[in-house]
Amino acid sequence: MKETPNLNYIKELSGGDDAFEKKILAVIKAEFPEEKKVYYKNLKANEYKLVSENVHKLKHKISILGLEKSYDLAVDYENNLRENDSTLKNEFESILQNITQFLNQL
Repeated sequence: MKETPNLNYIKELSGGDDAFEKKILAVIKAEFPEEKKVYYKNLKANEYKLVSENVHKLKHKISILGLEKSYDLAVDYENNLRENDSTLKNEFESILQNITQFLNQL
């Protein structure tokens, strides 16, 4: 299920305003690594309620980067974590890796 992150939604949102696009991307590039780090820290501590909150925050960036199937998986993962079920962990972390590579290329 490897989707490719894209800037289509950001471009649509900006209405062609380059400064706005750059600002949104700057926020994502600043927040995403930090949110990812907190996710891994809470996961390592088996704090599933906190991990579900981390996934909740991260899924908005997944959506903004045009990853529809990945967003759906994140929703399922978030809900599962509330039941202390981390079975979608590997798939979700693959999405995080995909986004990390994409952001590093921008």
